[in-house]
Amino acid sequence: MRHDLRDLTIIGAGPTGLFALFYAGMRGASAQIVDALDQPGGQLAALYPEKLIFDVAGFPEVLAKDLVASLERQAARFGQPVHLGQVVTGLEEGDGHLVLRTATDEFPSRSIVIAAGIGAFSPRRLPQACAAPWYGKGIEDRVLDPARFVGQHVMIVGGGDSAFDWAHQLQGRAASVTLVHRTDRFRAHHATVEAVQADVAAGRTAMHTFHELYEIHAVDGTIHDVELRDVKAKTTTRVRCDVVLPMLGFVSDLGALTQWGMTLEKDEIVVNSQMETGRAGVYAAGDIVTYPGKLKLIATGFSDAAVAVNQAVHFVYPEKKINPGHSSNLAVFGQKDD
Repeated sequence: MRHDLRDLTIIGAGPTGLFALFYAGMRGASAQIVDALDQPGGQLAALYPEKLIFDVAGFPEVLAKDLVASLERQAARFGQPVHLGQVVTGLEEGDGHLVLRTATDEFPSRSIVIAAGIGAFSPRRLPQACAAPWYGKGIEDRVLDPARFVGQHVMIVGGGDSAFDWAHQLQGRAASVTLVHRTDRFRAHHATVEAVQADVAAGRTAMHTFHELYEIHAVDGTIHDVELRDVKAKTTTRVRCDVVLPMLGFVSDLGALTQWGMTLEKDEIVVNSQMETGRAGVYAAGDIVTYPGKLKLIATGFSDAAVAVNQAVHFVYPEKKINPGHSSNLAVFGQKDD
């Protein structure tokens, strides 16, 4: 499918991309988002929707999923499309504009803003062969709604932030929570580890260190218990379980972006203070970029997005000022200039 020509196409529907879509509308530019995931929000939605965030201006604290919802509402103000489940495969030039390609679609655009975070990413899968048939049937590598696990026996595999966050948050909701990790060394925040260890000491959560998944046992086609193997003693233990949540991190891939003639450093796009990538009409913003003093924060992603979009709009419409002025004075919001 070939879509209509737009002034900007934004790659990535994370916080930076969603804000860029709103900002493009504020500047009177036609825009759209293309994202590989099946829902907006990037890592916030896919990895820790129930986690509180404290360093976004104007929010004393906000759940990640609520921040995404607010960004979606803000971006929707100008009715510009968000195309999900679209993995970028190439970027070409023709007829005086750029054409962004995915496996199924073409997106003609006068400029591009790359806000792809860490690139296209997917959860790391369990390595045991016995796990493969159970994905989507009792093994779930993303938690979208904690209410889904109320009253269930939940096993979490992993030792990082996501594993400990969900072990802590599902305690009291699930019938039982079991945390499994191959070592006794964890990569999670100390405070969360302490909270889970307190639950373990109180008998509210079970923890099996130096263990790994060994076999899955089912009753009537549904997971009933999981057999764990002690990696030292080589003995096995069966644990009651309805659902397994592998929290093993994720794999990311910049994919086709590496072929676009941009300078990359450690899988990050080198940009200047105008968020220019070195390829005409292509800008970048957020966690995917690097420049002197760059901070990988949601707050700075919003700033990068504003700079990138303003530069892209000026590139497309040289007669438009780079600085739009204050939103409180813009006619697009029904305001009058002072």
